[in-house]
Amino acid sequence: MAHTLVNPDGLHDPVPFGYSHTATVPVDTELVLVSGQYGSGPDGAVVSADFAEQVERAFHNVGVALAAHGLDLGHVVQLRTYVVNHDVGRLGPIAAAVREHWGAKPPTQTLLGVASLATPDVLFEVEAVAARP
Repeated sequence: MAHTLVNPDGLHDPVPFGYSHTATVPVDTELVLVSGQYGSGPDGAVVSADFAEQVERAFHNVGVALAAHGLDLGHVVQLRTYVVNHDVGRLGPIAAAVREHWGAKPPTQTLLGVASLATPDVLFEVEAVAARP
């Protein structure tokens, strides 16, 4: 891992919610930027209308994109997640997927509620920034 995560005293513990407060990346570290991934199969079609399945597939797709650079999800420093018609009930599937992939060391993350994404069947999208050691 080329980055360090810090959750400062004086701020709430964000890990149960699926993110960390801060991350640092050493100078001269190569960053890999992954564009928005959604719950699609290799043909680009959404694999399921189920929100949780779309979340899981989107994170899987981030892993596939990173593998093309010799990296994995452990190299992710930051996530930006986009949720159509966000409500509190959608936090659970996102936090569960983050726990599954990052455990007690989740990357930083910003969640944005949006009215829509690229097509009406896309309910979740995630961008990632990864750091090469």
